[in-house]
Amino acid sequence: MTLDRKGCIGAAACAAVAPKFCKMNDEDGKVDLIGGKASKNNEHQEIEIDEADLQMNKEAADVCPVKVIVIKNKQTGEKVAPEDV
Repeated sequence: MTLDRKGCIGAAACAAVAPKFCKMNDEDGKVDLIGGKASKNNEHQEIEIDEADLQMNKEAADVCPVKVIVIKNKQTGEKVAPEDV
């Protein structure tokens, strides 16, 4: 699961749906992926999720109003979430 933190608007919908993986950052009001690896400038974060947590994280990606959370199948590279409208 990847997060384009630069594009995050701080709506907190993902944190409400998946608090085990998403938390709001008190400093800038944007989301952070818990345990995620951040890019050098922290504009992107990435975390590996397992099958047991897939549904919760798909919901988090789907409720994001700016669609900055993306989940891809690690083996195929196919996008799993968010659902295209």
